[in-house]
Amino acid sequence: MKHFCLSFFRKVSFFALITTFATSALMAANDHKWEEKNEDDGWISLWDGETLDGWRASENRDSFSVEDGKIVVDGPRSHLFYEGPVANGGDFLNFEFKAEVYTYPQANSGIFFHTRYQEEGWPQYGYEAQVNATHSDRRKTGSLYAVADVMDNAPHEDNEWFEYHIIVDGKDITFKIDGEVVNEFTEPDDREGTIKLSRGTIALQAHDPNSRIYYRNIQVRLLPD
Repeated sequence: MKHFCLSFFRKVSFFALITTFATSALMAANDHKWEEKNEDDGWISLWDGETLDGWRASENRDSFSVEDGKIVVDGPRSHLFYEGPVANGGDFLNFEFKAEVYTYPQANSGIFFHTRYQEEGWPQYGYEAQVNATHSDRRKTGSLYAVADVMDNAPHEDNEWFEYHIIVDGKDITFKIDGEVVNEFTEPDDREGTIKLSRGTIALQAHDPNSRIYYRNIQVRLLPD
């Protein structure tokens, strides 16, 4: 009987070892496929999900913090500029940008692109993709702010996550919300001033002390020049 139990225990242990090895091999294979997929589709994360490393906030720096895997925007005017390793510190030309966004009622924010760091004030370079469902500003999410606006009716609700997808390709700008095109604009060749396409980084906006916004899963895909 003792011999039988020992033999049975050895067989069970051997089977458990083989099962564990097979499971680990399968997980490793799936991880490898996931890595290949990410490499193949070209999307690159701009945020590590835990810190603000690679980003620099202007003026009121405490308006940005990290909590439970999301960037919390809550405080007086400030802008958080990407300065990480992708595209030599955020020197974007043609690209796609995606982020998941969550707005509280009466909140206002924005995603600037083709911009550059400045210590104070509203960014003077590049365009703003508006973020606003119920703030008093009539320009709602999906607006190319003060250039090609989505007026009064936002394409999403407060208190829920939505995906903001920005595409810049040559002179063409496209905004999608949860996969649906909500705005398209082609910049004329004779547009003057600094609020226009050039090249530059991404910046998230803290608009005012009463606006609370979350951002997560921030990523970019570079397109051919």
